[in-house]
Amino acid sequence: MDKDNKEIEKQKSKPTGDNLALWVSWVVTGILVAVLVSILFWQPILAQELTGANDVAEFVAVEPVSEASSSILAEMPSFEGEIHETFLVRYPETQTIAPTVLRSETVEYEVIAGDSVFSIANKFDIKPETVLWSNFDVLRDDPHSLHVGQVLRIPPTDGILYEWKEGDSLEDVARDFRASADDILIWHGNRLDLTDPEIEPGKVVMIPGGRREFQQWVVPTIPVGRAGVYAGIPGGCEVSGPGLYGGGFFQWPTDNRYLSGNDYWSGHLAIDIAAATGAPIYAADSGVVVFAGWLGGYGNMIMIDHRNGYHTLYAHLSSMNVSCGAGVVQGNIIGRAGSTGNSTGPHLHFEVRYMGGFLNPWTVLP
Repeated sequence: MDKDNKEIEKQKSKPTGDNLALWVSWVVTGILVAVLVSILFWQPILAQELTGANDVAEFVAVEPVSEASSSILAEMPSFEGEIHETFLVRYPETQTIAPTVLRSETVEYEVIAGDSVFSIANKFDIKPETVLWSNFDVLRDDPHSLHVGQVLRIPPTDGILYEWKEGDSLEDVARDFRASADDILIWHGNRLDLTDPEIEPGKVVMIPGGRREFQQWVVPTIPVGRAGVYAGIPGGCEVSGPGLYGGGFFQWPTDNRYLSGNDYWSGHLAIDIAAATGAPIYAADSGVVVFAGWLGGYGNMIMIDHRNGYHTLYAHLSSMNVSCGAGVVQGNIIGRAGSTGNSTGPHLHFEVRYMGGFLNPWTVLP
């Protein structure tokens, strides 16, 4: 019996397979925990030491390489990047004129060098006719009468500024300017009493959408022939007999092909082409000069009859290379650009007429 008990005790003291696996797992877990704790402890210390080493390295002067040591260094090929001349540059716009709120009041604008009725209208986002109609006392419906220093009234919207007169009524004024009486009455800038719209004489009233006929002053078309009425005008002459004829195909009268002032519109039956003072002006087609002289707001002016129904006119010239009666070939230099007459800056005022009527030059220029 004692012998059996001793065998049982001996077997109990021997480790089984399950006990051994348990002990191994605890040992491995302990090792992993120790490694993790070590990493968490030493990582910030090592990172700080490496950062300090990099900072010091930035300030360490590099000793020059001796000739002996440089001989064993490989030479690197030089590299130059290719530079392209075509690129886009964006410049900030330092002057802005776009209104931030709806304008209801009339403002005054002083004309500066280079201005035109067309460019002023663009500045205030209104039609050029509105500028002209609202300043009849200054411009007299002639856009060429604009000059530096003039003060213009700029309406808040398209239409006409009208100074109310004794005896005027809403219905009469609206009829005269082809507008609506209700539009005049409810326009917020007029500040009228809707129940009793009495308007005192002398008050300036905005007529939205109002319009009227232009009272234009233009140079009459001068044809080749015995038109003696022009012989008495300095610069005009009687032209008869054989002469050059145009082909009906036009070239640009300037080297530039863009505008510097007025475009073609109902109050300006021409285009103002950019041209510096002294720049050459060319005959747009062959023909005969029927006028070459000074004429009012046009300044030095040349008119060519192309003898096929077309006429061209060149104004504000600084000098003229041809005289009345001369025949010119397309492309001949007939004068030099300038700013004579009513002009705020050098440019070429260029007109095209057909059978006495005005044509938009854009329709015939290439």
